[in-house]
Amino acid sequence: MKSLSSSERKLLKARAHALTPVVTVGNQRLSASVLKEIDTCLKAHDLIKIRVTGDDRDLRQAMLGEICNRTDASPVQHIGKVLVVYRENLEPSAAAPKKRAARKQPRRTKKSFQGE
Repeated sequence: MKSLSSSERKLLKARAHALTPVVTVGNQRLSASVLKEIDTCLKAHDLIKIRVTGDDRDLRQAMLGEICNRTDASPVQHIGKVLVVYRENLEPSAAAPKKRAARKQPRRTKKSFQGE
């Protein structure tokens, strides 16, 4: 688990604000399939939100630590039942969207009026 500086954490919290949770941890807790899905999502997106069901805050905090240890990620935020996790993506993924060049608007021509 890598530690983040306070300024890095602040920037990541701002980025995560608009995200929706991509993984939900249910009653089965952290199974191998859930951890695999979290790892897959971290490969695709370096910053993800995880929703955890259950009312025990200490259990959610322990789960955040376990997720970060097993996936080599950094904890960013734990608010309510939502965990925010970051892992730096060193390899550019092939699925990353490419930036498109801005399209030029077609040139409009003046309409000539015919006299009667």
